Amino acid sequence: MVASRRGWRDVDARLLAVVGRLTERDRLLCRLLDDHRVLTTAQVADVGFTGERRARMRLSELYALDILDRFRPQAWGNPSPFHWVLGPLGAALIAAERGVDVADLSWRRGLVHDLAASQRLAHLVGLNGFFTILLRSARTRPGCWLDEWWSERRCAREWGEVVRPDGYGIWTEANTSLPFLLEYDNGTERLERLAGKLGGYARLAAAAGYPNWVLFTFPTPRREHDARRVLAQCGVPVATASRSAGTAPDAAIWAPVRSDSPRIRLAQLANLPLDRA
Repeated sequence: MVASRRGWRDVDARLLAVVGRLTERDRLLCRLLDDHRVLTTAQVADVGFTGERRARMRLSELYALDILDRFRPQAWGNPSPFHWVLGPLGAALIAAERGVDVADLSWRRGLVHDLAASQRLAHLVGLNGFFTILLRSARTRPGCWLDEWWSERRCAREWGEVVRPDGYGIWTEANTSLPFLLEYDNGTERLERLAGKLGGYARLAAAAGYPNWVLFTFPTPRREHDARRVLAQCGVPVATASRSAGTAPDAAIWAPVRSDSPRIRLAQLANLPLDRA
């Protein structure tokens, strides 16, 4: 439910009381949560901390200030990590930065409960983790940058009538930049449906006048192997990788679908002739 005007005046007053205690890193985190909705503690650490312990300390402080809110999804066995979203003061901060009302944002007070109950939470968290690991690499490897990170919602606003990628990014190493469109697969869709998405990417490339790499990342090597069979007949450059703990997306994990060469780094895709893609 949207707060009353008086209620938001109270929120604004509380924000004025704490805004001087917020760092630029805190503000960046709020902007990311506004765009991408939810991050785990480990992902927040990837964004801007030297480790999870420091991240947990600051997140607890921001939670106490109502800048952030949090929840733990139900899970069997080990407790789930905290998942962080904007709190009421964090939403007010973003609204003030943009010069809009909080009602104009996608944030709402029930967001915590909606996300906790969402069947797509695991996909959203995994997708965001792909990009936060790239942010960690950009912070720790000289000459690397994640120049763009678009959410699924932003991609839908931009290209939704043609195709709906899970994300869009631009990764730069040294003087090489790679724009890419991401499909983050959790193994729940039929392979034919994955292949069917390529027509939309071909139409997008035709409309733009140039193709971007389409990256498919899979939960297991077996799933990747099976998917490569149906992705090989494509009209756009496609590369695949399977995910494994401790391996960053910018590492040498990518295999173009029409090449049997050894796997290459993310940035190296930009140097491949498109006829090998």
